[in-house]
Amino acid sequence: MTVHFIGAGPGAADLITLRGARTLARCEVCLYAGSLVPRELLDECPPGARLIDTADLNLDQITAELVRAHEEGKDVARLHSGDPSVFSAVAEQMRRLDAAGVPYEVVPGVPAFAAAAAALKRELTVPTVGQTVVLTRIAQQATPMPEGEDLATLGRSRALLVLHLAARYADRVVAELLPHYGADCPAAVVAMASRPDELVLRGTLSDIADQVKAAGVVRTAVIMVGRTLGASQFRDSHLYSTERERGCAAGTGGAEQAG
Repeated sequence: MTVHFIGAGPGAADLITLRGARTLARCEVCLYAGSLVPRELLDECPPGARLIDTADLNLDQITAELVRAHEEGKDVARLHSGDPSVFSAVAEQMRRLDAAGVPYEVVPGVPAFAAAAAALKRELTVPTVGQTVVLTRIAQQATPMPEGEDLATLGRSRALLVLHLAARYADRVVAELLPHYGADCPAAVVAMASRPDELVLRGTLSDIADQVKAAGVVRTAVIMVGRTLGASQFRDSHLYSTERERGCAAGTGGAEQAG
């Protein structure tokens, strides 16, 4: 039997992937983060499935449940919000399963930053304005950041920054990024992305922290900072340019490649 790490998506129940929903539907055991995963998703589980809220469980207890399900000959779903590849604490669970000899697979999901970009109706990579997106967080009441990954260092790139787990510390984020991006740099905060209570705040580094405080946003939000958020005057992408050679003769094989 297999443990399936499934990305549940950013919040809306219908943003789980088809593969995720189909996998969930055949798992007799499901571990989920009760504070983050929509309850409606649990309706996808088969009748009689054992449902385990991991909100109050530690890593040892979670691992024990995964191993127990495997030993019982049952497929088990481990539902994580967003996508398991980013800020999901999946790596340490995989390490434990490797040590226990329990097989697992990963089913990707829609990450929070993608849902936030959709709410803002923005492409995060815009030709000649910005082609780099940095996903990060800050070290505050959590695991310390590795050397060289602090905001002051990352800010020197002036790339589009997406910060998770930082809304409570918006003042600090602004203070560290202002020297690199400038007060007029576009900034946005999306809380509860894709959910009925979604909240979108738009502004600049000069006022976004005040907006966050006024709205009372402290969790389940991403902060975005970068020039692409406000870009309107930019060159069209080479992807569909009339000047681009197309077809096999150009060596592209007809494939669409962004550039």
